Amino acid sequence: MSVTETLATRVAATGIADLTPAARRATHQLVLDGIAVAIAGARQPAIDILAGHLHSVGSGGDVPLIGRAERLGPVAAALVGGAAMHVLDFEPMWSPANHALSTTLPAVLALAAERGLDGARVAAALVVGVELQGWLRHASRQWEPEHLRFHPPGVVGPLGAAAASAHLLGLDAERIRHALGIAASSSGALMANVGTMTKSLHCGHAAAAGLEAALLAERGFTADPDIFDSPRGFRLGFAPDLVADELTRFGAPFRLVDPGYALKLYPCQYGTHFGIDAALQLRARLGDDLDGGSIRRAHLVTPVMAYVDRPRPSSGLDGKFSLQYTAAVALLDGRVVLDTFTDSTLRRADVAELLGRVEVEQRADIEGRFEAMRVELTVELADGRVERQICHGPPGIWGGPAVAEGDHHAKVRDCLVAAGRPPDESELVALSGRLETLTPVEVGRLAGGGVAAGGSVRAEAWVRRAPVMKERAP
Repeated sequence: MSVTETLATRVAATGIADLTPAARRATHQLVLDGIAVAIAGARQPAIDILAGHLHSVGSGGDVPLIGRAERLGPVAAALVGGAAMHVLDFEPMWSPANHALSTTLPAVLALAAERGLDGARVAAALVVGVELQGWLRHASRQWEPEHLRFHPPGVVGPLGAAAASAHLLGLDAERIRHALGIAASSSGALMANVGTMTKSLHCGHAAAAGLEAALLAERGFTADPDIFDSPRGFRLGFAPDLVADELTRFGAPFRLVDPGYALKLYPCQYGTHFGIDAALQLRARLGDDLDGGSIRRAHLVTPVMAYVDRPRPSSGLDGKFSLQYTAAVALLDGRVVLDTFTDSTLRRADVAELLGRVEVEQRADIEGRFEAMRVELTVELADGRVERQICHGPPGIWGGPAVAEGDHHAKVRDCLVAAGRPPDESELVALSGRLETLTPVEVGRLAGGGVAAGGSVRAEAWVRRAPVMKERAP
């Protein structure tokens, strides 16, 4: 059997009975986190524009959107859901670096809602999609940030979503092979768009493309059935150093358990969390009287991570990918929250002043993989004192203490409040906490973010439009 055939056979054979108690607990937490983040993300301008566009081009249907009152067809709903789950950069991080949840869960929920499928099938499909992405990232050998040719979820996400959706549809191994081949031709996402609205589309398009690939395969659409073995396949396009045989390690205990994932407590790129954590610890040590005027200089020592070396971010969104900005705000405010990444916070006088005194030194001798990296922050104060803090891993990092349930639920409440909903996470906790026993009706409710049709989510007017872009003078 080829690697692709072996992999497809294992995808088809995986069922809810194969999920260990640890894997089931992980799916509960992942679904809760992903839905909450998507509910908050669904109110972002990028998602308003995207949902309005899809409606205007005739993508209507009866599938609920996470955190929104409108409904679209399943593929369009997966696109909006994936983008909403990623637009805040607040969903869990994976090892090697990837966004496996926002590329898989929205596709699975949209398809399950459209076909009337139960929670046991949703849970198994989610694990399948995450598992495939994890092994693809590991087998690619593109572990260090500077080795990345494309944004990872745009490469492996369509394949994970295709495997998950094909599993949910009950496709046999042969059709799963074709679904993977179709999805592979939709892969790719440019790193230049990190820090823009388009980054959220990397995950949205991955979820939609994977779902569409599975739906096409269900109808008999074909592709190269050995996309991981073909000399002109996945390896040539995306991973020249691919160790394809590693893909056959697919299966229990599953990568969502080992090595697991890192829950985010700050809504920004994960590498910046190390500097944030160092800054928050230093701030706690120095006291609340610390302000921009008392800091003469701040110096960060990091791995080589050029894409987050942004001394002057152009917007609040861009600030999510700035080591300098995130550390500066953490020092000034003693917290990093959703409102940290608004344009108004970026334009604050004290933030702008301190940004000019934050330096970043990137060193090749420090590993860039999240589970092995460190960041050192040194602050020189106006009174001559020098304070240092090293972070080897933010809260929830692999191998470190787990994020406490209370802290995670606080994050969920913050997301609900950001979306204009009451700070009551009980329904989402209850639904996600018994995922594998949910009825099709309950799955549909979860797919809408815990709100039934006609529920309390504020409807968006379809007349909302993106700002008109003025032409530049010649």
